[in-house]
Amino acid sequence: MASCNSSVRPVTILDGGEVFFVSASGGTPQDWLQQAGLSLNPDDRLFYLGLPIDPAQPLPPASAYVLNIRRAVLLTVVTPDGTRLIRTAAVSVGQALTENDILLYAGDRLTPPAGTPIVAPMAVTYVPSKEVIIRVGEQSIESRTAAETVGAALVEAGIPPQGLDEPLPAESEPLPADGQIRLRRVYESLVIQQESIPYTTETQSAPDQPLGWQEIVQMGESGLALGRVRIRYADGQEVSRQAEEMTVVRPPKTQIVRNGTKVVVETLNVNGQNLEVWRVLDMYATVYSPCNSGIVGCSYGTASGLRAGKGVVAVDPALYAYLQGQRVYIPGYGFGVIGDVGGGYIIENKLGISRYRWIDLGFDDNNIQDLTGWVKVYFLAPAPASIPAILQ
Repeated sequence: MASCNSSVRPVTILDGGEVFFVSASGGTPQDWLQQAGLSLNPDDRLFYLGLPIDPAQPLPPASAYVLNIRRAVLLTVVTPDGTRLIRTAAVSVGQALTENDILLYAGDRLTPPAGTPIVAPMAVTYVPSKEVIIRVGEQSIESRTAAETVGAALVEAGIPPQGLDEPLPAESEPLPADGQIRLRRVYESLVIQQESIPYTTETQSAPDQPLGWQEIVQMGESGLALGRVRIRYADGQEVSRQAEEMTVVRPPKTQIVRNGTKVVVETLNVNGQNLEVWRVLDMYATVYSPCNSGIVGCSYGTASGLRAGKGVVAVDPALYAYLQGQRVYIPGYGFGVIGDVGGGYIIENKLGISRYRWIDLGFDDNNIQDLTGWVKVYFLAPAPASIPAILQ
């Protein structure tokens, strides 16, 4: 009977597109590489079972071995401070920079992105982010950004200037050296003032139409004089007021108005609970907690004054203006109250989802759950006095 040396193990070595076979009866991976006529450069790496290994250390016993050589390539890293050359066998751009003491933050600008595989020599543009503190009203928001201008930094922080808002410094200015940015929320409201010769108004109910629906059957003509006042506010404080001259617009005539009075409230059994519901929407959920909200540090304040945490949910500012204090129920989360505003535009920009179909679920720091994704949101009775068109 022929003898068989059971201590000999086949070794397969992958080096780029080449494959080498040797037989090992002991020794270390370094010995096997020499047996195959291969050598490692200082920055090359050797992998076994997907993990990097020390070629000089023996491997655990196995019936066969497959080794993978990852050859180092040149990475040209262009930064605002100059160009740095890195020889690396890292798998991705982010890993290569981290291994070379370049600490990455979410606000950094990296081209190509950190997860890009390294398969050949390549150039990487790296712009480190800076810390900024943005004051909006009484709130201070800490963030990091690699933006070049104040306007771009505000957009990245989720508080883009809107309408008449006044950033200080101005939107087009570079980031201030001290990182301090102030955003004055400025808006105008148009108030209609009226004086009229008394006329009678007949109001008719329209029970077949929902609340908010209105139809003028006959316009009143009772010597009505109209005037407009344009009021400007900055950070909630009135700063100017401009009135227009009053104008008589019509003579006396009875005005007949039909107003919708129908509120549709359904009783639904959800997860074994009977809920009085006036609206059900599919919304895209994200989650946050005071210390896990995408900013540096912890923030416990909310737009409503409630303490951030479990049970407080946030929606887009356009919805919040109507729904502040509205109670909701979300399967898997439970009951909540709309008590904060947030950056729904992030979802709109990245996923193509309307900002009005986004909801941010608040948790306490010690029990945060990942409920990211589409959820059903049950809006509980009573309905608000004014329901925005985007929820109708």
